[in-house]
Amino acid sequence: MVMDRKIRVLVIDDSALMRRLLTEFLTEAPDIEVVGAAPDPIVARDKIKLLNPDVLTLDVEMPRMDGLTFLENLMRLRPMPVVMVSSLTEKGAEVTLQAMELGAIDFVTKPKIDVEAGVRAYSEELIAKIRTAAKAKLRGRLPAANGSRAAAVAPTASRIFRTTERLIAIGASTGGTEAIREVLERMPADSPAIVITQHIPALFSGPFAARMDRSSAMSVCEAKDGQQIVPGHAYIAPGDRHLEVRRDGARYVCRLTDAPPENRHRPSVDTLFKSVAQHAGANAVGAILTGMGDDGARGLLELRKVGASTMVQDEASSVVWGMPGAAFKLGAADRVLPLDAIAAELLRQCCSDRRVA
Repeated sequence: MVMDRKIRVLVIDDSALMRRLLTEFLTEAPDIEVVGAAPDPIVARDKIKLLNPDVLTLDVEMPRMDGLTFLENLMRLRPMPVVMVSSLTEKGAEVTLQAMELGAIDFVTKPKIDVEAGVRAYSEELIAKIRTAAKAKLRGRLPAANGSRAAAVAPTASRIFRTTERLIAIGASTGGTEAIREVLERMPADSPAIVITQHIPALFSGPFAARMDRSSAMSVCEAKDGQQIVPGHAYIAPGDRHLEVRRDGARYVCRLTDAPPENRHRPSVDTLFKSVAQHAGANAVGAILTGMGDDGARGLLELRKVGASTMVQDEASSVVWGMPGAAFKLGAADRVLPLDAIAAELLRQCCSDRRVA
């Protein structure tokens, strides 16, 4: 939606201190109005009806009704943009990823110590994500694609998929955890190798990779430095480290670096794509999924210039058409496709004759 007034936010958190701090810091943004605060989902339910907010901030661990149950009910009865405020723990990461599956737009991590300074430090990030959420598209969880996997694979694909020369590179941000899941669910067990950069905090990338591994016929893991890249496997960049692809003889390997952020991100999609363009060239297929900003656009253009097939998710199926839109405007994409068509097109391009030695 296009906001011609202030974004109305309802803060839901069981901590009185967090409610006060979030209200104070969000109110400093000229285009945001905190219309109310609630200590739990039961109170929040009544305040949503009364105050009609545009965006909710929702604590992960809540009394009286857990946050996931509340979110599931909300998305069924009155869908609206939600930004999760998550504790930076392994349990918090898993619950937050479940929240994204249920329909939350994005999340920020709650500080564990020195709460006031911590909230101040991430207030700009939260404000940016609230602005994005206010304009984001809400979409339900697509059904698992088990039945479509066989149909997506060309009859002659098995021989091609078992070679090591083809490589798929995917980048995403806001809304990407679910978009990536929906792509991976449609990939066969003997798919070409996939390297993935999703903007995600360090403690969340491991649980995210484990969650994707449970959803996909492929083996999915958090990438390790020096790890060999082989068909049937997907490698997700660890939070706060760049993932690059290198050649080691006839094989590709993962290279992790602590180089400075690119486009304000580490891991960066541009960093991954540029390395894939350099070391895989026309043997690669690149795709940018939903996400805020423009990270990956220039890298996808480099992939296209070296002869790789490139595609972006279309605006209608994207939660945020920032990254794919930027790549499209730059002329980096061969194709613009709805999310549910991307896996099949990735496989189709891997069966094409664009491969080079």
